[in-house]
Amino acid sequence: MPAKKVKTIVKLNLPAGEATPAPPVGPALGQHGLPIMDFVRSYNDKTAKQKGQIIPAVITVYTDRTFSFITKLPPVAEMIKKKLSIAKGSGKAGRESAGTLTKAIVTEIAKEKMADLNCDTPEAAVKIVEGTARSMGIKIE
Repeated sequence: MPAKKVKTIVKLNLPAGEATPAPPVGPALGQHGLPIMDFVRSYNDKTAKQKGQIIPAVITVYTDRTFSFITKLPPVAEMIKKKLSIAKGSGKAGRESAGTLTKAIVTEIAKEKMADLNCDTPEAAVKIVEGTARSMGIKIE
């Protein structure tokens, strides 16, 4: 049996266990002729235990109008907001602080997210997390 031919790859950040066929899911998948409710059901089943988080899904669309998807860990910004228990970062990063992270928490987030980050060493992962925190207006001690 030959491998299926990939038509495109769609990346979406969706609330875990609470995806609906409304935008962004409907338009993103509908334009490729995919069964939207099939994706919504399987995504919600797969992420039901992670409710309350934003979970990225990478959907591979095949030319025969079928799909497969994988879920990733929450974005670094979401992990930082959860650790600090804040709703959002500072609107004026660099001028106003939205909170403070310790090096230990930054390292913990970097280790947790290492598989999804585009780096090879834990030190590089820490720098990525620190950069995200800085852009959110969060200080690092």
